[in-house]
Amino acid sequence: MTTFTTSDNVTLFYKDWGSGQPIFFSHGWPLSSDAWDNQMLFFGQQGYRVIAHDRRGHGRSEQTWDGNNMDRYADDLAELFKHLDLRNVIMVGHSTGGGEVAHYIGRHGSARVAKVVMVGAVPPLMLKTESNPDGTPMEAFDGIRAGVTSDRSQFFRDLTVPFYGFNREGAAVNEGLKEAFWLQGMQGGIKAHFDCIHEFSAVDYTADLQAIDKPVLFIHGDDDQIVPLAASAELAVRIVKDAILKIYPGDSHGLAQVNADEFNTDVLAFIRR
Repeated sequence: MTTFTTSDNVTLFYKDWGSGQPIFFSHGWPLSSDAWDNQMLFFGQQGYRVIAHDRRGHGRSEQTWDGNNMDRYADDLAELFKHLDLRNVIMVGHSTGGGEVAHYIGRHGSARVAKVVMVGAVPPLMLKTESNPDGTPMEAFDGIRAGVTSDRSQFFRDLTVPFYGFNREGAAVNEGLKEAFWLQGMQGGIKAHFDCIHEFSAVDYTADLQAIDKPVLFIHGDDDQIVPLAASAELAVRIVKDAILKIYPGDSHGLAQVNADEFNTDVLAFIRR
């Protein structure tokens, strides 16, 4: 396995395939770099260098007790980018990975970045507050904590249904995709998964979005049951200086997997424009 050791001595797994302009993929919770397999194959075949890591505590990376926070996640990316000497990077972030991408730029700048793609991403803030009335109530995130704590395996199986929109009338349920989600989730560490709930729910990424000075494409399904559109991309696109929003009618949080062909085509067009 290809691994990298961070400055705080944590071993991270990553994939690094192909050559050309680098595209770096940041996965959602509780998944791993394997969630991007379709995209890594597609963009690698288009002549790009494709790179994805397993976030600390997730997938094949070291299962950490401490450091499972967005500051450290962003620092991990900065160290990995320096280690690989990545430049002119297209950063693609899904869900929590979107927060990671935004916070990387907010914390470390955009000198190594060319463009950004956010899909079903959590910024600016998921949690419902007085200033964010369309957000998700804390009770929902406490329910996620309870599910992870009490029976993580069954919780992940159940989560696949709204994640991919398999509970919608007429949906073609993909059992293999559900199994892949479960497997990726169970590879990770429970402490990292538990800690990360705070990072995708209660961290305010507004300042990070304001710091992004490269073109951004937001892609979001209007039937996203995990990160509702109105409280995420529709707000974020107004904050970023050079951003466009493409809404996928009827699509779910996992649209990059269930609607991969359209997603890949749109991202490729954005990269090439």
